[in-house]
Amino acid sequence: MYENEPSEMLEAIKVKRESMINCATEKGFTCEETIRFSQELDVLINEYQKVTLHSNEEVKIAFKQMIMIWPKVCM
Repeated sequence: MYENEPSEMLEAIKVKRESMINCATEKGFTCEETIRFSQELDVLINEYQKVTLHSNEEVKIAFKQMIMIWPKVCM
């Protein structure tokens, strides 16, 4: 489906959300299919959050390391 690329993951989330909304509109919010789409959407959103959180943590760590080196370079 996607290789943990945030833009591809967001597209998958968008498509799944549209499917869920269409299903809920046509068959109702408590229909098994609507609930399945909702659960699949939850999984996609959780995966996206894990990937973006991990990415943000890497940036924070790199920035902290850069700050630690900065004073030594300026001396």
